[in-house]
Amino acid sequence: MTAEKDLHTLLASMRPELRDGEFVYVVWPAGRPLTGAIEAAVREAEGLTVVLPRDEADSLGLSYDFVGAWITLQAHSSLEAVGLTAAVSGALTEARISCNVLAGFHHDHLLVPVVDADRALEVLHELVGASGGHTPAPELVLRNEQPADRPAILALTAAAFAVSPVTGLPVEGQPEEVELLARLFECGDYLPGLSLVAELDGEIVGHVISTRGWAGELALLGLGPLGVVPRLQRHGIGSALMKEMIGRANAARERGIGLLGSPEYYARFGFVASTSLGVEAPDPAWGPHFQLLPLAVWPGGVSGTFRYAGPFGTPPVVADGAARRDSIDRAPQ
Repeated sequence: MTAEKDLHTLLASMRPELRDGEFVYVVWPAGRPLTGAIEAAVREAEGLTVVLPRDEADSLGLSYDFVGAWITLQAHSSLEAVGLTAAVSGALTEARISCNVLAGFHHDHLLVPVVDADRALEVLHELVGASGGHTPAPELVLRNEQPADRPAILALTAAAFAVSPVTGLPVEGQPEEVELLARLFECGDYLPGLSLVAELDGEIVGHVISTRGWAGELALLGLGPLGVVPRLQRHGIGSALMKEMIGRANAARERGIGLLGSPEYYARFGFVASTSLGVEAPDPAWGPHFQLLPLAVWPGGVSGTFRYAGPFGTPPVVADGAARRDSIDRAPQ
Protein backbone atom coordinates (compact mmCIF):
# COMPACT_ATOMS: atom_id res chain seq x y z
CA MET A 1 0.00 0.00 0.00
CA THR A 2 1.33 3.44 -0.91
CA ALA A 3 2.06 5.63 2.09
CA GLU A 4 -0.03 8.81 2.32
CA LYS A 5 1.60 12.24 2.27
CA ASP A 6 -1.40 14.60 2.24
CA LEU A 7 -2.06 15.91 5.76
CA HIS A 8 -5.80 16.47 5.33
CA THR A 9 -6.29 12.94 4.01
CA LEU A 10 -4.22 11.49 6.84
CA LEU A 11 -6.22 13.31 9.51
CA ALA A 12 -9.59 12.48 7.96
CA SER A 13 -8.76 8.78 7.64
CA MET A 14 -6.86 8.35 10.91
CA ARG A 15 -8.21 5.72 13.32
CA PRO A 16 -6.64 6.06 16.79
CA GLU A 17 -6.54 2.70 18.58
CA LEU A 18 -5.56 2.07 22.21
CA ARG A 19 -3.32 -0.95 22.81
CA ASP A 20 -3.88 -3.13 25.86
CA GLY A 21 -1.59 -2.67 28.82
CA GLU A 22 0.66 -0.01 30.29
CA PHE A 23 4.10 0.90 28.95
CA VAL A 24 7.20 2.49 30.47
CA TYR A 25 10.46 4.09 29.38
CA VAL A 26 13.55 2.44 30.86
CA VAL A 27 17.25 3.27 30.62
CA TRP A 28 18.69 -0.17 29.83
CA PRO A 29 21.57 -1.14 32.15
CA ALA A 30 24.93 -0.81 30.36
CA GLY A 31 26.38 -4.17 29.32
CA ARG A 32 23.19 -6.10 30.06
CA PRO A 33 21.99 -8.29 27.14
CA LEU A 34 18.67 -7.19 25.66
CA THR A 35 15.89 -9.45 26.90
CA GLY A 36 12.15 -9.21 27.40
CA ALA A 37 9.32 -7.83 25.31
CA ILE A 38 10.97 -4.61 24.15
CA GLU A 39 8.61 -2.60 21.95
CA ALA A 40 10.96 0.23 20.90
CA ALA A 41 14.53 1.37 21.50
CA VAL A 42 16.53 4.55 20.98
CA ARG A 43 20.34 4.66 21.14
CA GLU A 44 21.77 7.91 22.51
CA ALA A 45 25.23 8.99 23.60
CA GLU A 46 24.08 8.66 27.20
CA GLY A 47 22.81 5.10 26.77
CA LEU A 48 19.98 2.96 25.42
CA THR A 49 16.34 3.85 26.13
CA VAL A 50 13.75 1.10 25.66
CA VAL A 51 9.97 1.03 25.82
CA LEU A 52 8.42 -2.14 27.21
CA PRO A 53 5.29 -3.28 29.08
CA ARG A 54 5.19 -2.18 32.67
CA ASP A 55 4.79 -5.71 34.05
CA GLU A 56 7.81 -6.77 32.01
CA ALA A 57 9.91 -3.97 33.50
CA ASP A 58 8.73 -4.97 36.97
CA SER A 59 9.68 -8.61 36.38
CA LEU A 60 13.16 -7.53 35.21
CA GLY A 61 13.62 -5.25 38.20
CA LEU A 62 14.00 -2.12 36.06
CA SER A 63 13.04 1.29 37.40
CA TYR A 64 10.90 3.87 35.61
CA ASP A 65 8.97 7.08 36.24
CA PHE A 66 6.57 7.59 33.33
CA VAL A 67 3.72 5.09 32.86
CA GLY A 68 1.99 5.48 29.52
CA ALA A 69 -0.90 4.24 27.45
CA TRP A 70 -0.02 3.34 23.84
CA ILE A 71 -2.18 4.78 21.06
CA THR A 72 -1.54 3.73 17.46
CA LEU A 73 -2.66 6.11 14.71
CA GLN A 74 -4.07 3.71 12.15
CA ALA A 75 -3.12 5.67 9.04
CA HIS A 76 -0.33 4.62 6.70
CA SER A 77 1.64 7.86 6.71
CA SER A 78 4.69 8.40 4.58
CA LEU A 79 7.91 9.18 6.38
CA GLU A 80 7.94 12.25 4.13
CA ALA A 81 4.49 13.45 5.25
CA VAL A 82 4.58 16.96 6.71
CA GLY A 83 2.46 18.16 9.63
CA LEU A 84 0.86 15.01 11.08
CA THR A 85 2.96 14.96 14.23
CA ALA A 86 2.48 18.70 14.71
CA ALA A 87 -1.31 18.46 14.26
CA VAL A 88 -1.68 15.57 16.69
CA SER A 89 0.68 16.91 19.35
CA GLY A 90 -0.85 20.38 19.00
CA ALA A 91 -4.35 19.05 19.65
CA LEU A 92 -3.15 17.12 22.69
CA THR A 93 -1.19 20.11 23.97
CA GLU A 94 -4.31 22.26 23.76
CA ALA A 95 -6.06 19.63 25.90
CA ARG A 96 -3.11 19.76 28.34
CA ILE A 97 -2.09 16.16 27.62
CA SER A 98 1.58 15.32 27.24
CA CYS A 99 2.59 12.83 24.56
CA ASN A 100 5.68 11.07 23.31
CA VAL A 101 5.69 10.22 19.60
CA LEU A 102 7.23 7.09 18.08
CA ALA A 103 7.29 6.90 14.28
CA GLY A 104 7.24 3.48 12.70
CA PHE A 105 7.44 2.65 8.99
CA HIS A 106 3.69 1.96 8.78
CA HIS A 107 2.17 4.02 11.58
CA ASP A 108 2.80 6.71 14.15
CA HIS A 109 2.43 5.83 17.81
CA LEU A 110 1.74 7.96 20.88
CA LEU A 111 2.52 7.31 24.52
CA VAL A 112 0.35 9.44 26.79
CA PRO A 113 -0.08 9.33 30.58
CA VAL A 114 -2.30 6.41 31.54
CA VAL A 115 -4.77 8.68 33.35
CA ASP A 116 -5.23 10.73 30.18
CA ALA A 117 -5.77 7.83 27.76
CA ASP A 118 -9.56 8.16 27.38
CA ARG A 119 -9.41 11.93 27.01
CA ALA A 120 -6.56 11.65 24.49
CA LEU A 121 -8.66 9.31 22.34
CA GLU A 122 -11.54 11.78 22.52
CA VAL A 123 -9.26 14.64 21.40
CA LEU A 124 -7.93 12.58 18.51
CA HIS A 125 -11.43 11.63 17.36
CA GLU A 126 -12.38 15.31 17.49
CA LEU A 127 -9.37 16.05 15.29
CA VAL A 128 -10.56 13.44 12.80
CA GLY A 129 -14.04 14.95 12.87
CA ALA A 130 -12.71 18.46 12.23
CA SER A 131 -11.00 17.07 9.13
CA GLY A 132 -14.25 15.75 7.70
CA GLY A 133 -13.75 12.11 8.58
CA HIS A 134 -16.31 11.78 11.35
CA THR A 135 -20.08 11.35 11.52
CA PRO A 136 -22.09 13.94 13.50
CA ALA A 137 -21.80 13.60 17.27
CA PRO A 138 -24.65 11.63 18.88
CA GLU A 139 -27.22 13.54 20.92
CA LEU A 140 -26.92 13.61 24.71
CA VAL A 141 -29.96 11.98 26.32
CA LEU A 142 -30.94 12.84 29.91
CA ARG A 143 -33.28 10.39 31.59
CA ASN A 144 -34.25 8.75 34.87
CA GLU A 145 -31.87 6.16 36.24
CA GLN A 146 -33.19 2.61 36.12
CA PRO A 147 -32.12 -0.27 38.41
CA ALA A 148 -30.50 -2.00 35.42
CA ASP A 149 -28.25 1.06 34.98
CA ARG A 150 -26.67 0.79 38.40
CA PRO A 151 -23.62 -1.36 37.57
CA ALA A 152 -22.69 1.10 34.82
CA ILE A 153 -23.33 4.07 37.13
CA LEU A 154 -21.14 2.64 39.89
CA ALA A 155 -18.36 1.92 37.38
CA LEU A 156 -18.67 5.47 36.05
CA THR A 157 -18.47 6.85 39.60
CA ALA A 158 -15.36 4.80 40.34
CA ALA A 159 -13.67 6.21 37.24
CA ALA A 160 -14.86 9.78 37.87
CA PHE A 161 -13.51 9.80 41.44
CA ALA A 162 -10.35 7.74 40.80
CA VAL A 163 -8.46 11.00 41.21
CA SER A 164 -9.58 12.80 44.36
CA PRO A 165 -11.31 16.12 43.62
CA VAL A 166 -10.02 17.25 47.04
CA THR A 167 -6.30 16.48 46.78
CA GLY A 168 -5.80 15.94 43.04
CA LEU A 169 -4.04 12.64 43.84
CA PRO A 170 -4.99 9.09 42.79
CA VAL A 171 -7.31 7.37 45.25
CA GLU A 172 -6.11 4.12 46.79
CA GLY A 173 -8.67 1.37 46.33
CA GLN A 174 -12.31 2.03 45.57
CA PRO A 175 -13.40 5.68 45.91
CA GLU A 176 -15.73 6.17 48.87
CA GLU A 177 -18.34 7.73 46.57
CA VAL A 178 -19.04 4.31 45.04
CA GLU A 179 -20.16 2.76 48.33
CA LEU A 180 -22.04 5.93 49.25
CA LEU A 181 -23.98 5.86 45.98
CA ALA A 182 -24.79 2.15 46.32
CA ARG A 183 -26.24 2.84 49.78
CA LEU A 184 -28.20 5.87 48.57
CA PHE A 185 -29.90 3.71 45.94
CA GLU A 186 -31.21 1.44 48.70
CA CYS A 187 -32.04 3.95 51.46
CA GLY A 188 -35.44 5.35 52.40
CA ASP A 189 -34.40 8.84 51.31
CA TYR A 190 -33.88 7.77 47.68
CA LEU A 191 -36.08 9.74 45.26
CA PRO A 192 -36.55 7.84 41.96
CA GLY A 193 -37.34 10.92 39.89
CA LEU A 194 -34.18 12.70 41.00
CA SER A 195 -31.54 10.15 40.04
CA LEU A 196 -30.58 11.07 36.48
CA VAL A 197 -28.20 9.67 33.89
CA ALA A 198 -26.66 11.25 30.81
CA GLU A 199 -26.47 8.79 27.91
CA LEU A 200 -24.40 9.27 24.78
CA ASP A 201 -24.69 6.82 21.90
CA GLY A 202 -26.04 4.17 24.27
CA GLU A 203 -23.31 4.67 26.90
CA ILE A 204 -24.00 6.14 30.34
CA VAL A 205 -21.47 8.96 30.60
CA GLY A 206 -22.79 10.97 33.56
CA HIS A 207 -24.94 10.64 36.65
CA VAL A 208 -26.34 12.89 39.38
CA ILE A 209 -28.53 12.10 42.35
CA SER A 210 -30.50 14.16 44.87
CA THR A 211 -31.79 12.53 48.03
CA ARG A 212 -33.93 13.83 50.86
CA GLY A 213 -32.26 16.27 53.23
CA TRP A 214 -33.45 18.68 55.91
CA ALA A 215 -32.75 22.01 57.54
CA GLY A 216 -34.49 21.82 60.89
CA GLU A 217 -37.91 20.41 60.01
CA LEU A 218 -37.88 21.76 56.43
CA ALA A 219 -37.55 19.06 53.77
CA LEU A 220 -34.87 19.91 51.20
CA LEU A 221 -32.71 18.02 48.71
CA GLY A 222 -29.07 17.01 49.16
CA LEU A 223 -27.30 16.75 45.81
CA GLY A 224 -24.41 14.39 45.15
CA PRO A 225 -22.46 12.53 44.08
CA LEU A 226 -22.32 14.02 40.59
CA GLY A 227 -19.93 12.31 38.17
CA VAL A 228 -18.92 12.39 34.52
CA VAL A 229 -16.62 9.89 32.79
CA PRO A 230 -13.10 11.36 32.78
CA ARG A 231 -12.70 11.52 28.99
CA LEU A 232 -15.82 13.72 28.67
CA GLN A 233 -15.31 16.07 31.59
CA ARG A 234 -15.30 19.75 30.60
CA HIS A 235 -17.74 18.95 27.76
CA GLY A 236 -20.88 20.37 29.40
CA ILE A 237 -22.37 17.06 30.57
CA GLY A 238 -22.21 18.04 34.24
CA SER A 239 -23.88 21.36 33.43
CA ALA A 240 -26.64 19.59 31.49
CA LEU A 241 -27.30 17.24 34.41
CA MET A 242 -27.41 20.13 36.87
CA LYS A 243 -29.90 22.10 34.78
CA GLU A 244 -32.11 19.03 34.35
CA MET A 245 -31.97 18.29 38.09
CA ILE A 246 -32.93 21.87 38.98
CA GLY A 247 -35.80 21.83 36.49
CA ARG A 248 -37.17 18.57 37.86
CA ALA A 249 -36.81 19.73 41.47
CA ASN A 250 -38.77 22.89 40.70
CA ALA A 251 -41.46 20.88 38.89
CA ALA A 252 -41.76 18.65 41.99
CA ARG A 253 -42.17 21.82 44.13
CA GLU A 254 -39.10 21.06 46.17
CA ARG A 255 -37.99 24.05 48.23
CA GLY A 256 -34.23 24.02 47.83
CA ILE A 257 -31.08 22.00 47.07
CA GLY A 258 -27.98 21.77 49.23
CA LEU A 259 -24.59 20.59 48.03
CA LEU A 260 -20.89 20.59 48.82
CA GLY A 261 -18.62 21.78 46.02
CA SER A 262 -16.88 24.64 44.28
CA PRO A 263 -18.55 28.05 44.81
CA GLU A 264 -17.05 29.26 41.52
CA TYR A 265 -18.65 26.40 39.58
CA TYR A 266 -22.08 26.25 41.22
CA ALA A 267 -22.68 30.00 41.35
CA ARG A 268 -23.64 29.80 37.66
CA PHE A 269 -26.70 27.75 38.64
CA GLY A 270 -27.77 30.18 41.38
CA PHE A 271 -26.24 28.45 44.41
CA VAL A 272 -25.15 30.69 47.30
CA ALA A 273 -23.43 30.11 50.63
CA SER A 274 -25.98 28.30 52.81
CA THR A 275 -25.42 30.66 55.73
CA SER A 276 -26.77 33.54 53.63
CA LEU A 277 -30.13 31.72 53.76
CA GLY A 278 -29.95 30.87 57.47
CA VAL A 279 -28.77 27.27 57.06
CA GLU A 280 -25.57 26.00 58.65
CA ALA A 281 -23.36 23.37 56.99
CA PRO A 282 -23.22 19.87 58.51
CA ASP A 283 -19.55 20.66 59.23
CA PRO A 284 -18.75 24.33 59.98
CA ALA A 285 -15.28 23.85 58.43
CA TRP A 286 -16.91 23.57 54.99
CA GLY A 287 -17.58 27.30 55.06
CA PRO A 288 -18.70 28.73 51.69
CA HIS A 289 -18.23 25.36 49.96
CA PHE A 290 -21.56 24.22 51.40
CA GLN A 291 -24.20 25.93 49.29
CA LEU A 292 -27.95 26.15 48.80
CA LEU A 293 -30.11 26.88 45.81
CA PRO A 294 -33.48 28.36 46.86
CA LEU A 295 -36.10 27.09 44.43
CA ALA A 296 -39.34 28.73 43.34
CA VAL A 297 -41.22 27.81 46.54
CA TRP A 298 -38.41 28.61 48.97
CA PRO A 299 -40.32 29.70 52.11
CA GLY A 300 -37.90 32.17 53.66
CA GLY A 301 -37.25 32.46 57.38
CA VAL A 302 -35.44 29.12 57.38
CA SER A 303 -32.91 28.26 60.08
CA GLY A 304 -31.10 25.17 61.28
CA THR A 305 -28.28 22.82 60.33
CA PHE A 306 -28.49 20.88 57.09
CA ARG A 307 -28.82 17.10 57.43
CA TYR A 308 -28.03 14.76 54.54
CA ALA A 309 -29.65 11.36 53.98
CA GLY A 310 -28.51 8.66 56.37
CA PRO A 311 -25.87 6.98 54.14
CA PHE A 312 -23.78 10.16 54.15
CA GLY A 313 -23.11 9.51 57.83
CA THR A 314 -20.33 11.53 59.46
CA PRO A 315 -19.26 14.54 57.37
CA PRO A 316 -16.27 13.60 55.18
CA VAL A 317 -12.78 14.72 56.09
CA VAL A 318 -12.03 18.26 54.99
CA ALA A 319 -8.82 18.87 53.05
CA ASP A 320 -7.56 22.11 51.55
CA GLY A 321 -10.67 23.93 52.70
CA ALA A 322 -13.40 21.67 51.38
CA ALA A 323 -14.55 18.13 50.88
CA ARG A 324 -16.15 17.40 47.52
CA ARG A 325 -19.05 15.33 46.25
CA ASP A 326 -18.60 16.08 42.58
CA SER A 327 -16.25 15.05 39.80
CA ILE A 328 -17.42 16.97 36.78
CA ASP A 329 -16.58 19.40 34.02
CA ARG A 330 -15.21 22.56 35.59
CA ALA A 331 -14.52 24.80 32.56
CA PRO A 332 -17.12 27.46 31.79
CA GLN A 333 -19.82 26.29 29.42
